[in-house]
Amino acid sequence: MNRRHCATAAITLVCALALLTSTGQATAAPVPEPSPAPSSSAAGSPPRYSNADLEKVRERIDTLYRKAGAATDAYNLAEEQTKKQSGEIVKLAKAIVDGQARIAALKDRAGAQAREQYRNGGLPPGAQLALSNDPKLFLDGLNKVRQSQHASKSLLADLNQTQEDLETYTQDASANWEKLETNRVKQAKAKKKINAQIKAAEKLESQLEEKERDRLRQLERDAADRAQTAWLSSGAIKDVSGEASEGGAAAVAFAMAQIGKPYVWGAEGPGSYDCSGLTSQAWLAAKRPIPRTSQEQWRLLPRIDIQDMRPGDLIIYHADASHVGMYVGDGTIVHSPRPGRNVTLAGAGSMKILGVVRPDK
Repeated sequence: MNRRHCATAAITLVCALALLTSTGQATAAPVPEPSPAPSSSAAGSPPRYSNADLEKVRERIDTLYRKAGAATDAYNLAEEQTKKQSGEIVKLAKAIVDGQARIAALKDRAGAQAREQYRNGGLPPGAQLALSNDPKLFLDGLNKVRQSQHASKSLLADLNQTQEDLETYTQDASANWEKLETNRVKQAKAKKKINAQIKAAEKLESQLEEKERDRLRQLERDAADRAQTAWLSSGAIKDVSGEASEGGAAAVAFAMAQIGKPYVWGAEGPGSYDCSGLTSQAWLAAKRPIPRTSQEQWRLLPRIDIQDMRPGDLIIYHADASHVGMYVGDGTIVHSPRPGRNVTLAGAGSMKILGVVRPDK
């Protein structure tokens, strides 16, 4: 019965991994059929999966969560840009309506002046004043007539030009919105696809027995420890000794206070966070608003060398800038790792570093 149980479990794992691989990159290497590990006398029955099998699961799940983070960030940015552009179009439409009202009012004034001139024999009040017997009044009146005519023509021309510019800009803005909306839809589809992979990963992890999930977490810790040890051994932070700025200290204090709260996609607190939700809210608490996503934090914030790093700086991870953590000193970050995990401390070199940015530079 134990052999049959192990064989069934192995087949289940193969199928799950095959599903994850088929919905991922087409170039993913095939996963060999896992073999049950030797019997454990303490447990009384052999574990269903060997550490090698669980390591494959860990690597695949980690890759999927990274891709999901990048896809989510890209979608959130596309949605934010589309909403901003929509708001811009609404403002422009209102400006056009206001401009049309001003032009109509000016034309009404011009019409009223023309009607008054007709009633006064074709002469406006200024012209009547210009015909005064007093030479000084005559010159003043003539000048006022010219100024009034010039001002009216100039204002009407400016208003008409402004109206044309607004209408042209609105057309351009609408075209830009269509491009942004197309991109948002594209990113939404990518997010939907990656979410299907995440559900498969979560389902696979949930089907593991408690002892197997514990072993999976231990494998995660072991991988992180190996990466951190290698990073420290390289001398990467040998000369790092910067002290936190006032804002950096406040951001670190906020982030540290969130330790133990769960990771949730798109969450910005107060009960849960995703990785960039934690860092953006921490710096907002320090009175320094920064971009919402890790990709935008990497793109827009000032970059610094690792040797110049100080607490409060943000370390961006992976080639696609899909993860971010906050440096807190002593080679350590506080971050929100992934779904199923909580905000925690980790080695700053436990993941592949893309670079470091400073929100208050």
